[in-house]
Amino acid sequence: MSISPFTAGTYVSDRNAANLVSIKNRLDGLSTQLATQQTADSYGGLGSARTTSLSAHATLSALDGYDAAIAGATTRVNLATTSVTQVATLGDGVRASLAAAGTFGTGPSVDTATKIARSNLDAALDALNQQAAGRYLFGGRETDRPPVAASAAILDGDPVLGRDGLRDVIAERKAADGALSPGRGGLAVGSAGPGSVTLSEAATVAGDGGKAAADRANFGFFIGSVTSSRPAAIQATRTAAVAPTVTPSFSSQPNDGDLVRVSVNQPDGSQLLVDYTARTTPTPGTNEFAIGTSAGEAAANLSASLSGKAVAAAQSGTPPGVDLAFSGGAPASVALSVSGTTRPVDGDTVTVALGMRDGTTTTITLTAKSTTATGGSGQFRIDADPAVTAQNMQAALANALETSAATTLAASSSTIAAQDFFAGSKQTAFAPRRVDTANGGFVSEPATAAAKTVIWYTGDDTAADPRTTAAVQVDASRKVGIGAQANEAPIRAVLAGIAALAAERFTDTSAGTPDNARYQALAERSRTVLASDRAAGSIESIASDLSLAARNMQDAKAENGATRAVLQDTLDGLDTVDVNEVTAKLLALQTQLQASYQVTSTLSKLTLVNYMS
Repeated sequence: MSISPFTAGTYVSDRNAANLVSIKNRLDGLSTQLATQQTADSYGGLGSARTTSLSAHATLSALDGYDAAIAGATTRVNLATTSVTQVATLGDGVRASLAAAGTFGTGPSVDTATKIARSNLDAALDALNQQAAGRYLFGGRETDRPPVAASAAILDGDPVLGRDGLRDVIAERKAADGALSPGRGGLAVGSAGPGSVTLSEAATVAGDGGKAAADRANFGFFIGSVTSSRPAAIQATRTAAVAPTVTPSFSSQPNDGDLVRVSVNQPDGSQLLVDYTARTTPTPGTNEFAIGTSAGEAAANLSASLSGKAVAAAQSGTPPGVDLAFSGGAPASVALSVSGTTRPVDGDTVTVALGMRDGTTTTITLTAKSTTATGGSGQFRIDADPAVTAQNMQAALANALETSAATTLAASSSTIAAQDFFAGSKQTAFAPRRVDTANGGFVSEPATAAAKTVIWYTGDDTAADPRTTAAVQVDASRKVGIGAQANEAPIRAVLAGIAALAAERFTDTSAGTPDNARYQALAERSRTVLASDRAAGSIESIASDLSLAARNMQDAKAENGATRAVLQDTLDGLDTVDVNEVTAKLLALQTQLQASYQVTSTLSKLTLVNYMS
């Protein structure tokens, strides 16, 4: 440290020079502030206000990032909403065309309806392959490739990979249902003796390993009620089915989180798919079962969870490798007996109700006619010999069954197959269900099904809530979910309803032909699948979710704008200066500096000579 020399005679001049330099520095600072309109050129120059300024600038930067994210996400959400709405509109268009075709029942109308279905299927798939900024919107977390296959592959399969399309799956289902001519829906028509007619579901054959029971639980007609208009002439007796015992088994012990998809027959005959999850410690009251200490114990725990349910099929990955064993049980049957004493008369009827696995029913009515009757569908001729009358009734029943199988049941097969196809997942455990022709029911090892079936949706499907597959940060503590998946249940339903019609072919659809009856049955089912009640779970609810996300983002943007205005006001008092105030200070300093210069100049000229005259 050094000490500056001090000379008493120069003190005044030194002090004046220091004051001039100070004023000059202040003048330079004010000039800089006036030019830049900033308080200082560094945060250090703000003094104690620097912390507040730094915090405010950081928040403003974050707000800019949130607004940029909202802008990009808003475009994405708007496009996704438009696509979902378009899919719903396309479904409504097919439903409207089906109503028109159903009204006229003519060849051109039917042909138009099927063409509309194919065109709308193409458009719906294109809408689900929508992208924004190079990212596909309906693939969940997988945004780098189209999530949905082309309609040609969906309908006709992939010959290169050897995978079947929807048309193959429908044909397979029709064969299993006994809906292909001259099928009878898996029912057998026979006689127990003279004067009798029998109708029965597939009977168990010794050594079939439960195949018949598995087929009864999944395919074909099942016998409902039977009534006779005059029991004294034709007695009708129904024997109810006895459900088989269904025992699950695992090829290996499941891991925590492994899923088993179980098909459960409902009271109306339709099937409900329920996923059961293996857990180390299952939650009571949920579709979970304990893993246990072995594969056998885990299977027993699953069996306990399924107690009281009419299990029809199951599938899973490996582990656990589920399999079902069907044992016992008995098919339903009907016995018709023509009285030997009370002869049937013209107009006597026997009505048999038949159920199908889509939850719908159809009825077969057999009508007695005199020998002079012209005959017709379901009519049988009355003969003086009860045995001959029974033979005529048996032939009429067989013909009516074949007609119903080729029309109503075939339409049911197409609808169910389409729903199964679109319910299929790229997860091997949940591949589309395929018929197990060897063992009955469906293939329990889905890897086999996955290897030979086109997977229509290849996006991400691991999230419980599709909205969470993409999220945008709209402020410091809030995210808005904007994700979507093409395989969401409402979208699948619309695609299945359209594709079931697009996959079918009708040749002669003139009134009264089997093709016309099959079309009418399929149109009715497709309309039901495509119908939307605008309630929760419909395709409109997806559009509503996305619209709500867009609204939340705009609300957040408005809140961010208000926050930005407050912070900007704060910074205006810290970082920036009042131009008028700085100008006034600058002029005052300039005047002061000029006066100081003049005084200093005057004083510098004062010498002893000036006082001598």
